[in-house]
Amino acid sequence: MDWIPVVLVIFKLIVLATGMFFAIKWHYDQGKKDKDMVKQKRAVLRATGKAAALFVLSMVVLTAFTVLLVKTVGLNLDLS
Repeated sequence: MDWIPVVLVIFKLIVLATGMFFAIKWHYDQGKKDKDMVKQKRAVLRATGKAAALFVLSMVVLTAFTVLLVKTVGLNLDLS
Protein backbone atom coordinates (compact mmCIF):
# COMPACT_ATOMS: atom_id res chain seq x y z
CA MET A 1 0.00 0.00 0.00
CA ASP A 2 1.23 3.44 -0.86
CA TRP A 3 1.90 5.72 2.14
CA ILE A 4 1.00 9.09 0.50
CA PRO A 5 -2.82 8.64 0.60
CA VAL A 6 -2.63 7.55 4.23
CA VAL A 7 -0.59 10.60 5.23
CA LEU A 8 -2.79 12.99 3.24
CA VAL A 9 -6.03 11.57 4.68
CA ILE A 10 -4.66 11.81 8.22
CA PHE A 11 -3.51 15.38 7.55
CA LYS A 12 -6.92 16.27 6.13
CA LEU A 13 -8.68 14.84 9.19
CA ILE A 14 -6.41 16.80 11.52
CA VAL A 15 -7.02 20.04 9.62
CA LEU A 16 -10.80 19.52 9.55
CA ALA A 17 -10.93 18.62 13.26
CA THR A 18 -8.91 21.71 14.15
CA GLY A 19 -11.15 23.90 12.01
CA MET A 20 -14.30 22.45 13.58
CA PHE A 21 -12.89 22.99 17.07
CA PHE A 22 -12.14 26.66 16.43
CA ALA A 23 -15.49 27.21 14.67
CA ILE A 24 -17.41 25.77 17.61
CA LYS A 25 -15.27 27.76 20.07
CA TRP A 26 -15.85 31.00 18.14
CA HIS A 27 -19.63 30.49 18.05
CA TYR A 28 -19.67 29.65 21.75
CA ASP A 29 -17.67 32.81 22.56
CA GLN A 30 -19.99 34.91 20.41
CA GLY A 31 -22.98 33.69 22.40
CA LYS A 32 -21.39 34.82 25.64
CA LYS A 33 -20.87 38.43 24.55
CA ASP A 34 -22.72 41.26 26.25
CA LYS A 35 -26.28 42.15 25.40
CA ASP A 36 -24.84 45.29 23.83
CA MET A 37 -24.59 43.37 20.59
CA VAL A 38 -28.39 43.19 20.47
CA LYS A 39 -28.59 46.98 20.57
CA GLN A 40 -25.98 47.24 17.82
CA LYS A 41 -27.87 44.76 15.64
CA ARG A 42 -31.08 46.74 16.11
CA ALA A 43 -29.28 49.94 15.14
CA VAL A 44 -27.90 48.29 12.01
CA LEU A 45 -31.34 46.92 11.09
CA ARG A 46 -32.91 50.34 11.65
CA ALA A 47 -30.30 52.02 9.43
CA THR A 48 -30.79 49.35 6.77
CA GLY A 49 -34.55 49.91 6.85
CA LYS A 50 -34.09 53.66 6.45
CA ALA A 51 -31.73 53.13 3.51
CA ALA A 52 -34.17 50.72 1.85
CA ALA A 53 -37.07 53.16 2.35
CA LEU A 54 -35.00 55.99 0.89
CA PHE A 55 -34.08 53.80 -2.09
CA VAL A 56 -37.73 52.89 -2.78
CA LEU A 57 -38.80 56.52 -2.42
CA SER A 58 -36.08 57.66 -4.84
CA MET A 59 -37.11 55.00 -7.34
CA VAL A 60 -40.75 56.16 -7.17
CA VAL A 61 -39.70 59.79 -7.69
CA LEU A 62 -37.40 58.83 -10.57
CA THR A 63 -40.15 56.78 -12.23
CA ALA A 64 -42.64 59.65 -11.89
CA PHE A 65 -40.09 62.08 -13.32
CA THR A 66 -39.36 59.75 -16.23
CA VAL A 67 -43.05 59.31 -17.07
CA LEU A 68 -43.60 63.08 -16.87
CA LEU A 69 -40.58 63.73 -19.10
CA VAL A 70 -41.67 61.14 -21.66
CA LYS A 71 -45.19 62.57 -21.83
CA THR A 72 -43.82 66.11 -22.13
CA VAL A 73 -41.55 65.15 -25.02
CA GLY A 74 -44.44 63.29 -26.65
CA LEU A 75 -43.11 59.75 -26.73
CA ASN A 76 -45.57 56.87 -26.88
CA LEU A 77 -45.77 54.72 -23.70
CA ASP A 78 -48.33 52.22 -25.02
CA LEU A 79 -47.27 48.63 -24.54
CA SER A 80 -49.53 47.26 -27.27
